[in-house]
Amino acid sequence: MSDILIRMDGCAGRATLNRPAALNALTAAMVDALAAALERWRDDDRVTLVLIDAAGDRAFCAGGDIAELYARGRAGDFAFGQDFWRREYRLNLALARYPKPVVTLMQGFTMGGGVGLGCHATHRVVGETSQIAMPECGIGLVPDVGGSFLLAQAPGHLGTWFGTTGTRMDAPLAIDAGFADWNVPEARWPALADDLCATGDTAVIEPLAISQPEPAICPIKAAIEAHFGQQTLAAIEGSLAAEDSDFARDARARLARVSPLSAACTVEMQRRLRDGGGDLQSALAQEYRFTYRAQQHADFLEGIRAAVIDKDRAPRWRHPGPAAVTQAEVEAMLAPLGPLELWEDRP
Repeated sequence: MSDILIRMDGCAGRATLNRPAALNALTAAMVDALAAALERWRDDDRVTLVLIDAAGDRAFCAGGDIAELYARGRAGDFAFGQDFWRREYRLNLALARYPKPVVTLMQGFTMGGGVGLGCHATHRVVGETSQIAMPECGIGLVPDVGGSFLLAQAPGHLGTWFGTTGTRMDAPLAIDAGFADWNVPEARWPALADDLCATGDTAVIEPLAISQPEPAICPIKAAIEAHFGQQTLAAIEGSLAAEDSDFARDARARLARVSPLSAACTVEMQRRLRDGGGDLQSALAQEYRFTYRAQQHADFLEGIRAAVIDKDRAPRWRHPGPAAVTQAEVEAMLAPLGPLELWEDRP
């Protein structure tokens, strides 16, 4: 059975991620298959919209297939990961720029690479099991797949908080943060998919959506702004350390579990995108500068070892804490790649 099911279904070009036992983790072959299908459907008059969904109840897509990236990286084959990220990021941009409506149904875990597939669509549907997050700092990476751009568009400094701590968003919070559009009860999704494919009309989504409750984090938004509006990770840590509150203690505990280098770069990436008004394409280019170097010069391989391979949850990061990361190290990880830049041959 294929890891991704590509077919025509009525008026829709339909792609179903089909690795439920692996939480629909994204492989290079799946990236290539979806990219090729989008190219075919672009000028096919039979295709009115694209529908992307996933098999199983636990996840839309919990991220990329990082076990293979680890194995290749440990063997010194850094080019495999660099090529995977390049192809994946190009797919992310293609989805965001697609000339036809793209509908995504994101149940369960939608993390990392799943955000890149699901959250650049024009019509993004979540439900009662949805848990959306960018937890990359916990494995020594940074929010990528265009996630850094979505985070930078979130209200205030929510994006810096989400990106550094890996905090998960339920359906109301995902909509509030700009990662989703409609909260539709998942029992209605099969009928919704049938209607989308039969009619090719995205207007069938809104009548099924439930009213949007207030996100649970509203009481702590002021604290997020006060602390995560600082310009560097070390300043955020210092601000949190100066306050004795449940929020500050929880945030410090979350930051203590992630790679200091990754978190410091994430803060800088968010600052650049907010201050410089960067678009998705420039955000992906910035992400690629980090991920291109991540296997050799950051904590990525150690983070995967601790979280996925040995599962000891005791990563030995390159830096003991935020204060140990220098601005020069951050700048080096985000420095242009010259002829190796992601968009050196502009799409």
